[in-house]
Amino acid sequence: MTESSFDGVRAFLAVADLNSFTAAAARLGVTTTAVSKAVKLLEARHGTVLLRRTTRSVALTDAGAMLAGMLRGAVGQIDDAFATLHAANGRPSGTLRLTMPRALGALAIAPLAERFCQRCPDVTLDIALDDGAVDLVAAGFDAGIRLGQSVAQDMVAVRLSADLRWSVLASPAYLARCGRPDTPEALTAHQSLRYRFPASGALHRWSFMRDGQALHVDTGGGVIVNDTTLIRQFALAGMGLAYLPDMEAAADIDAGRLERVLAPFVPSTSGLFLYFPVRTQHQPKLRAFIDLAREHAGAGGIPDWA
Repeated sequence: MTESSFDGVRAFLAVADLNSFTAAAARLGVTTTAVSKAVKLLEARHGTVLLRRTTRSVALTDAGAMLAGMLRGAVGQIDDAFATLHAANGRPSGTLRLTMPRALGALAIAPLAERFCQRCPDVTLDIALDDGAVDLVAAGFDAGIRLGQSVAQDMVAVRLSADLRWSVLASPAYLARCGRPDTPEALTAHQSLRYRFPASGALHRWSFMRDGQALHVDTGGGVIVNDTTLIRQFALAGMGLAYLPDMEAAADIDAGRLERVLAPFVPSTSGLFLYFPVRTQHQPKLRAFIDLAREHAGAGGIPDWA
């Protein structure tokens, strides 16, 4: 394979990851025209259409999806090799790509990002917020942050927070208008703000405990949303009951803008974890982030607002 075969690979992978030439250009620090030209030259060189373009969207062709899946690991290994080379000079470098859920991920990364950038000025943090399940290796991420029950068993995991407390929440106005449910079964008479998982499309079933036994309630009515931040906003507006982690709604609970109901029935869940494949943990850039995460967890980690 000639050296020219690699021209345009990074541009192509950036577009494949982000489904956007504009976003890919921003990631790479070049113009949109440069990215488009690089991808077109790559397609012309190999005689294959890799991306299907319309005026509103970009999507991988079957050939493009196959190539992207094969190239991500190879490019990652090249980046790791150069990161190791730089580490010989005593400094982590390169780009550290992290995936995490939108609301909880933002809360988790906030206390870590500034300190990490100060410690490792030669590392660029590339953070993607995504509530869906993400295959780190296939998507080209170095590590992720997720709830413990969402982390695959073949991953190495570092705890970032204590177990999370959850609550069924509503605004005072909603409770004054519709009443306060006193059992989980009573929720069927209320408007609920339900969460849809982006990857599977399934609706979140609200979990409760009674007399040591797990109980799930399929709530109805209200609104279905695939973003917990919007669910919290709808709850504040009095549109219904929301099932949210206290970590996300702490300020609203403390200020009385949202009130807990059914508190004796709502169980805690596993906390947030930093996770990564075992083979990647020795990358200097990731090693530095892992060390910082462990320091943070040892100092108390992310509060659970319990």
